[in-house]
Amino acid sequence: MVSATAEILEEKIRSRRASVGIVGLGYVGLPLAVEFAKAGFTVTGIDVNTQKVERVNAGDSYVGDISSDVLSALVKDGKLRATTDFGIVSELDTVNICVPTPLRKTKDPDMSYIVSSCEEIANHFHAGMLIILESTTYPGTTAELLLPVFERSGLRVGEDFFLCFSPERVDPGNAKYQTRNIPKVVGGTTAACTRIGSLFYAQALATVVPVSSTQVAEMVKLLENTFRMINIGLVNEMALMCDRIGVNVWEVIEAAATKPFGFMPFYPGPGLGGHCIPIDPFYLSWKTKQAGIEARFIELAGYINGQMPHFVVDKIQNALNDAGKPVKGMHIHILGVAYKKDIDDMRESPALDVMLLLQRLGARLSYSDPYVPRLQLDGIDLAAQPESVAGEADCAVIITDHTAFDYARIAAAARLIVDTRNALKGVNSSHIVRL
Repeated sequence: MVSATAEILEEKIRSRRASVGIVGLGYVGLPLAVEFAKAGFTVTGIDVNTQKVERVNAGDSYVGDISSDVLSALVKDGKLRATTDFGIVSELDTVNICVPTPLRKTKDPDMSYIVSSCEEIANHFHAGMLIILESTTYPGTTAELLLPVFERSGLRVGEDFFLCFSPERVDPGNAKYQTRNIPKVVGGTTAACTRIGSLFYAQALATVVPVSSTQVAEMVKLLENTFRMINIGLVNEMALMCDRIGVNVWEVIEAAATKPFGFMPFYPGPGLGGHCIPIDPFYLSWKTKQAGIEARFIELAGYINGQMPHFVVDKIQNALNDAGKPVKGMHIHILGVAYKKDIDDMRESPALDVMLLLQRLGARLSYSDPYVPRLQLDGIDLAAQPESVAGEADCAVIITDHTAFDYARIAAAARLIVDTRNALKGVNSSHIVRL
């Protein structure tokens, strides 16, 4: 049976009269808020960061995939606004939670942002609400952590309120796949929750994929990113082996990729970066340890990927030694410090690890990145330099292969280049050292 509360909420959603709330206005939350505002809903973003709130209300986007023109038009039309006040929850029909879930140094999940958000929502909780957690987390979080908080109200899940998990799938800088056209997985605490959660997303997003439970939806995200982490770990280990026996790993992968079945190319690099792949698999590892299961693939891939910045620094040291120069006192110029090409996101960027290791060895550092004007980290305080500085350095290191870099000019001007991304593919020279 469908409860009267469910029928009312479903009608509000279909008619776009539902008031939508998004908690957390970062790379996940702001694009989601924009899509629902574009679909005709009135959306309120909630964030504890006053600077983000002010910029949203001014129509000034700080997320690369959202233009300020689009954002400002929605703000002017009254379809989107932001606030730091959780009191607005009392006026909302739906709330999506899109807050960070980092790892502690001990590799266990930090749930503090989720818990804090849920407690704030619970202070203004009311019947007829749809709550959806999007933050990546371990299987069981929605049922074990969120549900008890909202059940304290005395309301019944699946009848008086509705609770789902839907994993965020964001690939910053991807021009083809963005929030609207990336299929949206959603699993509810009950069948009614799944139905209403699916209906909600279907109003703004192109494809919705319902699954049987919140636990399944939570595991989906971890499988996706663990798949990438382990396969990247495999090709990183392949790169280590190829380097030892003098084989070009890039040529090996390119040839293997011609196989039309049974193979998918992944590529080595200086280490893992971003808000998902370096972190998410360890949620699963932590959870399975509680169940007495050792996640061996995850732990091994994590170890190999974690060694790649050290391997890059070894390549730099060896290249300089071959040129008769020690690392200490040498000018090393880093090309690209964002975690991936053509974006400004530095979260977990391997460039940061490489730079810290080089600093400890006494190198003089500089960097170029068209998306990161200044870098401050553990005693490193640098302003971005023109890429021409690569020609003045003792060694240039390509960490992030931004499209904007003029690689032909860099290759011609630099005295020594360590290329960790195969950005100089097809350029053959004795002063180029490849991963």
